[in-house]
Amino acid sequence: MDPSAREPLVRKTSSSYQTFPESTVRRLDKEYLRSLHNQRLYLAVFAAVLGNFSFGFALVYPSPVIPALEAHPSPALRLDQHTAPWFGSVFTLGAAAGGLSTMMLNDCLGRKLSIMFSALPSAVGYALMASAQGVWMLLLGRVLTGYAGGVTSASIPVYISEISHPGVRGMLGACPQIMAVLGSLVLYALGKYLGLVLDWRWLAVAGEVPVLAMIILLCFMPNSPRFLLSQGKEEEALGSLCWLRGKDTDYAREYEQIKDSVRKQSRRVSCAEIKDPFLYKPILIAGVMRFLQQLSGVTCILVYLQSIFKRTSVILKPEYDAALVGLVRLFSVAIAAVSMDKAGRKILLFVSAGVMLASNLTMGIYIHFMPVSHNSTIANQTLVSSASLPAEPTNYITLIPLLATMFFIMGYALGWGPITWLLMSEILPLKARGVASGLCVIVSWLTAFTLTQFFLPVVNAFGLEVPFLFFAVISAGNILFTGCCVPETKGRSLEQIEAFFRTGRRSFMRR
Repeated sequence: MDPSAREPLVRKTSSSYQTFPESTVRRLDKEYLRSLHNQRLYLAVFAAVLGNFSFGFALVYPSPVIPALEAHPSPALRLDQHTAPWFGSVFTLGAAAGGLSTMMLNDCLGRKLSIMFSALPSAVGYALMASAQGVWMLLLGRVLTGYAGGVTSASIPVYISEISHPGVRGMLGACPQIMAVLGSLVLYALGKYLGLVLDWRWLAVAGEVPVLAMIILLCFMPNSPRFLLSQGKEEEALGSLCWLRGKDTDYAREYEQIKDSVRKQSRRVSCAEIKDPFLYKPILIAGVMRFLQQLSGVTCILVYLQSIFKRTSVILKPEYDAALVGLVRLFSVAIAAVSMDKAGRKILLFVSAGVMLASNLTMGIYIHFMPVSHNSTIANQTLVSSASLPAEPTNYITLIPLLATMFFIMGYALGWGPITWLLMSEILPLKARGVASGLCVIVSWLTAFTLTQFFLPVVNAFGLEVPFLFFAVISAGNILFTGCCVPETKGRSLEQIEAFFRTGRRSFMRR
């Protein structure tokens, strides 16, 4: 590797770094952040995260639809105990394929065009489900909407991170999670849960609306200045940054910082460079975080939420419990968005993992020790079909699984939900950001698919408490990993974060 590439950014000859001492640079950075106009930045972020809204909508689409299709009069569309689990889980395979393709799309088309490209499989997938005449059309529609979700999962966090500045990057980095939760809640509202009943076909039609809104709005939004500079389009990059920051701001100084960082990474990643800690350390951290995030059990709990509540005989109806948990999740992500740029990323990750650990442990112990009358099973009956079981007698002790699940979702949404996506887009080096973000999405959704497929066999073989105790152990591992491996990126520019991994100097990460 070129030795000059290991020099700290503050020693470069550009006006961005050499003109002032470090304390003066920090003061100028703060003054610059206070002078920025964020309205257009917020608009660009809103246009992008409509893709996450569609993702959240599609992810929970089976929740109200599976019961309707299990009772469908047409044999061609009726779901049984074999096809119903696939209708729910095949989405994650599509998402993994979307992450795989984004490894190429992010660097070839750019972040914005990759997000826009996702609208095509999403629209086709919803159309297939809306007009389905057989189960194969439903499954293909789920694969396509999952593929679109995988593309947006890898592209949107990177796009938001690259167009944002340190003053609001944490808050805006939580927006994809907020919009995904909103999409899920809107699906619940349009379904049977809140009484606004829509036929399952019309639910698929409703899913087209955010997709069309996203593609229209993004036509008027700029591409990432960092991506444009990496393609040698300097005038377009300067115009993009000017549009995002405002004409009357000192955006030229930020432009020179970005340009200086891009110049160091103008070449594509080679196999030999993978051994460089500058590349493999952030990629490894981001990938392991995505792996641990899914191993904590969030996808399994969300997919089988109503069945778990029915199995543990909670007081409220399972469908209302699901909506309540969704509201808690939205509230918690909103708190994380406000706190991220003030409290920092690591403290929220610690709190998040601690709450998840306590919640999973409580759930596992409760299921193991609660009376047999509240934990009985029927031979050869899976968790999916537990909705048909008769309700247990009312007992206020059954508030425990509801509260434990709500606290788990709250803990997840406070840290390990939004911050893993944000850190992925912050710490990955520019020259590997497109490929590495796609790799992280593949790791995430393949892990989710594996857990979702093995969850039911494990429950039937060993009991419902075993997965929750396993999730508790993983949450404890999350705490250790955060303390040992995760850097604090609050208030740091992407160029400063890259300089930290390039030089190993922690001065870049200090205030």
